[in-house]
Amino acid sequence: MRTLHNWDAEVEVIVVGFGGAGAAAALQASQDGAKVLLLDRFHGGGATAASGAIIYAGGGTRYQKAAGYDDTPEEMYKYVKQEVGDIVSDKTLRCFCEGSADMIEWLEGVGVPFESSMCPFKTSYPTDDYYLYFSGNETTGPYADHAKPAPRGHRARGKGISGLALFRAFRQAVGKTDITVRCQTRIDQLIRDENGRVIGVEGRTMRNGSLSRPVLSFLTKINAKANTWMPPVGKMINRFVCFVFDMRSKPFRARASKGVILSAGGFIFNKAMVQKHNATFRRCLPMGTYGDDGAAIRMGEDVGGATVRMDRMSAWRFYVPPDVLMQGILVDKQGERLCNEELYGAKQGDYIVAAGGRAYLIFDSKTHKEAISLLGKQCAGFQRLTMIPMLRITRKKAATLEQLAQKIRVSSHGLKDTVTKYNDMAAKGELDPLGKTAKRVVPQVTPPFFAIDCSLASKSGIPTAAMTLGGLLVDEDTGLVKREDGAVIEGLYAAGRSAVGICSNGYFGSGLSIADAIFSGRRAAHHAATKEIPAAATKV
Repeated sequence: MRTLHNWDAEVEVIVVGFGGAGAAAALQASQDGAKVLLLDRFHGGGATAASGAIIYAGGGTRYQKAAGYDDTPEEMYKYVKQEVGDIVSDKTLRCFCEGSADMIEWLEGVGVPFESSMCPFKTSYPTDDYYLYFSGNETTGPYADHAKPAPRGHRARGKGISGLALFRAFRQAVGKTDITVRCQTRIDQLIRDENGRVIGVEGRTMRNGSLSRPVLSFLTKINAKANTWMPPVGKMINRFVCFVFDMRSKPFRARASKGVILSAGGFIFNKAMVQKHNATFRRCLPMGTYGDDGAAIRMGEDVGGATVRMDRMSAWRFYVPPDVLMQGILVDKQGERLCNEELYGAKQGDYIVAAGGRAYLIFDSKTHKEAISLLGKQCAGFQRLTMIPMLRITRKKAATLEQLAQKIRVSSHGLKDTVTKYNDMAAKGELDPLGKTAKRVVPQVTPPFFAIDCSLASKSGIPTAAMTLGGLLVDEDTGLVKREDGAVIEGLYAAGRSAVGICSNGYFGSGLSIADAIFSGRRAAHHAATKEIPAAATKV
């Protein structure tokens, strides 16, 4: 603990991390009248800019209504509660659901565009023809038995993968305010006063006027995609960026009289932390950016912050679209069926992890031909890049189930028994005990038979991506970081994947992380910006 007088900046609220949570926090704090400093290690954007820009929202948004769906906060709550469990209180979950439609309006107010064009088929991500869809398990048993289904995946309007369009709206909105933005600034530690209250941050920032600034800005923009699609290239670029930054940066300290909000992502790009908390996920492709290295979480821990659910991570195994592949049978290495094949990809990932990491989707030649015929209609461009090789090249093919089992190294007896039982159920029109809807329970009897590798370390053409879900424990009314004993750390907040939130028990629908980031970022910012400044905080 120490008091510093040589501040480079003095504001009321400092936000560390300019992604979805950070942008929402900075904008909300500014709207509440606070003087804000927004810092980012790279160029801004974070995982949000690299995402599909899906916002999980419901309760009666105007886009749901325009598409003909009468959703309510209560129906949204009844569904989400089944998925969330006890990770947050019922009060917080109801607040999230009841404020969901207003959140979409708030996003529109800062310039994020949406549409009500409803996707007519099941997909992990819609084509550019559609911007509203069922992005979770709403239509799937047993969830649909307890809550009226409604599409809650609101995609920000933009071509291709819409993350850049979403973040562009955030950046432009920030630019219209008096928020001070300083990118290429790495925060290494928090500064506390003699009472332990967080009063500022300390790190390094690129020197003003350095010719390296535009170069690094350009490289970090490229790396937002390279680290997902070409990991070796991304790693090389990141090393160069870090090297130049260390050479060209200078010390930086900033003071916040009302609060510091940590919103710098999770830790999936920190191999040591992943190894420590859940080594299984080392086999997956990290999803996010190199900023997701746990720096914000570690800074919070350094000043006494507690962490929760650090072992909770999400493996994303998608083989839909084309939607007919849900007719297939997902099996483990014993050849036994794993789960309902209609479930959201991250939910299926939980089952795959529990089964030891190996899984295969089995289907016949009829389903294979149907899937091929739907590639152009149902798959977005980036999806075709992976689905075409997966269905035409890397899939395994055999004349019999026994031969297919040998090729994928699963139990021949187990696979044949599973497929036989499934086909009997389909032929008799019986209800699937795992909850798959009747139209997807289709006999797989026409040889040759096919298998797609859905394992965590799959090389089938679709990598299993993963993200971390745990983080700093926060007070659910304020967003203040809590200690192990339950007391809050004055002046310190956390939001987004730096904190425990709505999706920290499990990821059950596209857009959930961004929605939680906006929800938690605005919550922390509102409390920090509107609270009375402690008398001690005005004296340095």
